[in-house]
Formats: sequence, structure tokens, C-alpha cells
Amino acid sequence: MSVPMSSKDVSLQELKHKLADFASARGWEQYHSPRNLLLALVGEVGELSEIFQWKGEVAKGLPNWSEDDKEHLEEELSDVLLYLIQLADVCGLDLGKAALTKIVKNGHKYPLPTLS
Repeated sequence: MSVPMSSKDVSLQELKHKLADFASARGWEQYHSPRNLLLALVGEVGELSEIFQWKGEVAKGLPNWSEDDKEHLEEELSDVLLYLIQLADVCGLDLGKAALTKIVKNGHKYPLPTLS
């Protein structure tokens, strides 16, 4: 599997299909139950949390981080995203649609302040 050399917008559908192909080629579908994927996701969130654990507040853009630290963060964020996509897929949910619906619901729940 090659890594794209340039940045592009990647759809959740594209990632979902790549993940399914990856798991299928290795015979891993049998292990990808909702429970197992959720537990793997929680573990990855823990690894992500460890990166920030003793750093205190971190400035946007991570100006004081080394390239190695940023790469490590990218890897852990990617792990979380990929497990989340797989979990939604095995549950038969459209994660993109659900996220857009949630943003609309949040807009109703937290309306813009009215000027008086």
C-alpha cells in the first residue's frame, strides 16, 4: 500500500473501503466485532492521551513540538480515526451523515446568542 505524496481530501467512504480491503486480505474480519473495535478504539484514545499527559496547555499548531512528536501525534490520531470508521461500518452506520446530523442538532441545542 503506497502513501500519497500530496495532501488531498480523503472521504470517510474511501477510508472505510481501504480498511475493509486491508482486513479482508488478512482474514481479520472475524475479529472486528463492535465490542472488539470499541475496545481497540479506547486503547488508542489512551495512547493519544499519553502524548498530552504531562505537557500542560499546548499552543495551536504545536509550534514547540519536534517533527518526531508531531508524527507520533499524527499516527495516534489516525489510529483513533480508523478504528472509529471501522466501528461505524460494522454497526451499519453512515458516520459522515451522522456527524453532519449531529452538527445540525448541536446548532439547535446551542443557538447563536441574540443581540439585544
